[in-house]
Amino acid sequence: MLPTLVLVGRPNVGKSTLFNRLTRSRDALVADQPGLTRDRHYGRGRVGERPFLVVDTGGLEPVIKEGILHEMAKQTRQAVDEADLVLFIVDGRDGLTPHDRIIAMQLRKSGRPLLLLVNKAEGMQRARVTAEFHELGLGEPLPISSAHGENVAEMIELALDELPAAEFGDEEKSDHPRLAIIGRPNVGKSTLVNAILGEERVIAFDQPGTTRDSIYIDFERAGKQYTIIDTAGVRRRGKIDEAVEKFSVVKTLQAIEDANVVVLVVDARDQITEQDAHLADFALQAGRALVLAVNKWDGLDAYQRDTVKRDIERKLHFLGFAKQHFISALKGSGVDALLKSVNQAYAAAMAKLPTPQLTRVLVAAVEKQAPPRGGIFRPKMRYAHQGGSNPPLIIVHGSALDKVPASYQRYLEKCFSDAFKLKGTPLRIEFKSGKNPFADKAPRPLTESEERSAHRKRIRGRKLYG
Repeated sequence: MLPTLVLVGRPNVGKSTLFNRLTRSRDALVADQPGLTRDRHYGRGRVGERPFLVVDTGGLEPVIKEGILHEMAKQTRQAVDEADLVLFIVDGRDGLTPHDRIIAMQLRKSGRPLLLLVNKAEGMQRARVTAEFHELGLGEPLPISSAHGENVAEMIELALDELPAAEFGDEEKSDHPRLAIIGRPNVGKSTLVNAILGEERVIAFDQPGTTRDSIYIDFERAGKQYTIIDTAGVRRRGKIDEAVEKFSVVKTLQAIEDANVVVLVVDARDQITEQDAHLADFALQAGRALVLAVNKWDGLDAYQRDTVKRDIERKLHFLGFAKQHFISALKGSGVDALLKSVNQAYAAAMAKLPTPQLTRVLVAAVEKQAPPRGGIFRPKMRYAHQGGSNPPLIIVHGSALDKVPASYQRYLEKCFSDAFKLKGTPLRIEFKSGKNPFADKAPRPLTESEERSAHRKRIRGRKLYG
């Protein structure tokens, strides 16, 4: 599982600025929970070979007992419960405030590992800016500037060093599909898990605080082995209560990272929401094979079904590689076909692509449509080989490849996907330009005869053109 870092502090201390810097200023996911005027942001960062998840919480107002700010504080506390490490951010310019003291007391009660960061410390002496924060009793305060990046690299390395080495283990290699069934609350994830596992397993919603980790369930169906990474709440025998299903974005993102196939469940009776699109985009950015399950399909008339299909085509157009299944998890209809697509997507994600065949496909694609000229030189593509799987990575070698436009890269991705029949998985291409062997070589000095010839040409040119 990827380690999860949660940014906590009162409003306007610089949490979002630090989040953008840690995730390279790209919001990977927004959990648009109903009733919140400010969204929590979830992103993915990396230091060297060490990836991690970052959660940017809303400002914590612990003294507010009702309303939107109270709901934001509840969401922040849930994120803290799921954190591997809490980054408590205070404002070095404002100094220590009563709210900081209350938040510090709550964080001590949570028992989560913690680093105290004094933000907005640019241009200030370390001893002076951190002095009064020692009284919080949360360890040595670390001054940073999220806006200017001062001490941020040192801080994140220190933060990751606080976590056990096991947290950074490589993904387990698996010879069978590992499914992450994801989706918004109440779209039928629990029911689908129950339909896949069979009647003997009954789904109970996840009580807050019972566990921070997803559960791995091994099962066999039609003679094939699978593992479900449960984020919907498979725990023990009990009653299914879809209305109060607990939604944990942290668990969802960790499950996506640890899976090799993602099943995105959407509700056919609702419109495709922004959160559906964000979940799909995160799975795509993680490079995971994906199958789209449109649940609660039964009971819709022809007009409603056409409307749903148009909505999917418009809002999830970037999932063109994914198979769509229109199912009823409650009745179990469409589940077998869904698992067939899971197997197909898994096989595509793990496919081994021989270098000779890749190169032949590349040559044929370039002959059909040459890459556009991006400067003085037209890109030349010589050969291709596979650089990885899950998702398949194809490395194309040549010259002047730094100017290849994104549209041509998409063209090549489609050519490779069609040629190798890679259904259900995204495909990535990486360009590597060979070094010009003559780039650093000094020109050979001219001989006397060559100098005289060049001199005559210059004189002739002046006579002709003045």
